[in-house]
Formats: sequence, structure tokens, C-alpha cells
Amino acid sequence: MEGLQVTTGEPGGDFQIGDAHLHERFSHSSGPGGQGVNTSSSRVELSLDVAGCPDIPEHLRPRLLAGLDHRLVDGVLTVAASQYREQLANRRAARQRMAALLSGAARPVRTRRRTRPTRGSTRRRLEAKKRRSRTKADRRPPTDW
Repeated sequence: MEGLQVTTGEPGGDFQIGDAHLHERFSHSSGPGGQGVNTSSSRVELSLDVAGCPDIPEHLRPRLLAGLDHRLVDGVLTVAASQYREQLANRRAARQRMAALLSGAARPVRTRRRTRPTRGSTRRRLEAKKRRSRTKADRRPPTDW
């Protein structure tokens, strides 16, 4: 296969990871497949050392490590694919899944821009508060005795 292309969505941020840094492991896949399911190793586990891969730009590494922290084990990202009966199809699926994970984590976090509430939403909020206040006031015993 020919590496892994990762797009970040920012100018000059796209990068490619070479095959030398991707580690594939094959094993028996569970599920249907007839008699061949026990003899063919069609399940693929694709691993990438995010913390130590030299193909990842240094300015993106902290962002990737922070965005993938729940999926990393000792700085290594692992993706498994076993939905297809053919090993080659599972290899492609694992690479696509890993590229999607890396692309999602490499995208810059957009900061929230504060907005003002609309006039209508403010009016509706105040009317709801008045309605609630009247409802609670009606529950109180009368004080004019």
C-alpha cells in the first residue's frame, strides 16, 4: 500500500505518513465466512506511533495527542477492521479509518464567538418568567385579611 494521506483543513497542514511507520497485524476475523473463516487471517489491526512518528509535523503533534488521548495507548493509535471477508479490503478500511481519525484530531479547534441574544428570545424569556411568577403568586395564600 502507499502510505496514509492526512488532510487538516488548514493551508499547508496536510501531511503523509509512510508505510514504514504503519504497523499491520493480521488475525482471524469473527463472524460469517464459512469454512474459510478459521483459516484466513482477514482481520487487520493498523498501528501508528503518534508520539514518535517523524512524518507528523511538530506543530501538529500536540494537537493530535490531545485530540486522540482517549484512543492512545502509550502514544500508539490502533485501528481494527474486520467487516470484509478479504484481507485487502480490511487493510483499505483500516487505513481510511485511521486517516479520518487523524484528520479529525488535526483540525484546528474553532473558538466560540460570543453573540447577543435576539430581541425575540429576550422577550420570550421575560414573558415566561412573568408567567411563572404569576403561577407561583396564585399558589400563595391571600394576604388581604
